[in-house]
Amino acid sequence: MDFIKTPLETAISITHLISLHYFEFAKDFIFEGEAHDFWELLYVDKGEIEVTADSDGFVLKQGDVIFHKPNEFHSVWANRKIGPNVIVVCFESRSEAMKLFENKLFCLNDQERNWMAGIMKHGFASYRPPFDLPRIHDLIKRDDAPFGSEQLLRIHLELLLLSLAARGEALPQSNRLSLAAAERSEDELLKRTVAFMEEQVYSNLTLEELCARFHVGQSRLSALFKERLGQSVMKTYKNLKIERVKLMIREERCNFTEIAEQLGYNSIHTFSRHFKTAVGMTPTEYAKTVKARVL
Repeated sequence: MDFIKTPLETAISITHLISLHYFEFAKDFIFEGEAHDFWELLYVDKGEIEVTADSDGFVLKQGDVIFHKPNEFHSVWANRKIGPNVIVVCFESRSEAMKLFENKLFCLNDQERNWMAGIMKHGFASYRPPFDLPRIHDLIKRDDAPFGSEQLLRIHLELLLLSLAARGEALPQSNRLSLAAAERSEDELLKRTVAFMEEQVYSNLTLEELCARFHVGQSRLSALFKERLGQSVMKTYKNLKIERVKLMIREERCNFTEIAEQLGYNSIHTFSRHFKTAVGMTPTEYAKTVKARVL
């Protein structure tokens, strides 16, 4: 008698675990944010917390979970009222069905909370602590890990994902929107972008490079600079260069040709034209006014 072997379809498969954390945050905790090329699950075990996902801000309450898709910039704030307990699980999955979790918030039911508890139980059994340090992601296997504990962790995580995908009842994002969180996220993005420009003032950054660096769209970054600084992204960068040029002229350690080369100008003529447009006088005229003020 011939037996037919029926292949079993795998709707969602977790291939790698990146990190596993259980945090008890202080009430004034702030994580400025990051982006990475794998999925991140953030679950509020107690209290509430504010998060950002790209340009949107949300308030998550106890029992809520948010999924950050690969390369999505995200950050976290405690609400300054209560210290929340938060679970963060980072993992890799190439399954097509993971698209169902993009830009989604969920509130877990009793069974799903049990699976979340199972993820942590088998994670703690599989790997050594610490699990509460934000900058430590390495998972070191325990020598005494119970048989099958890593597989049980993966199974519980896949069960949770399958359950959420099957019921498809995501929270309406409008119920959790936080303008304050989004505004804080924009403040952090602006601060980090300008700081990076200052670090790279001797380079020739482009808008594309800045957006890739901070995982943000060109239209969003451009609008943010226009709104907060009243000028474009690249105008801000050029002005930072000019301020550095003025400092170098005052220090009198380099001649104009050397300054132009160090600041990444193609030629002394481009440098002089850019300086005059920004300052209203040539580098030579500026140097003279500086010496006149000193005298």
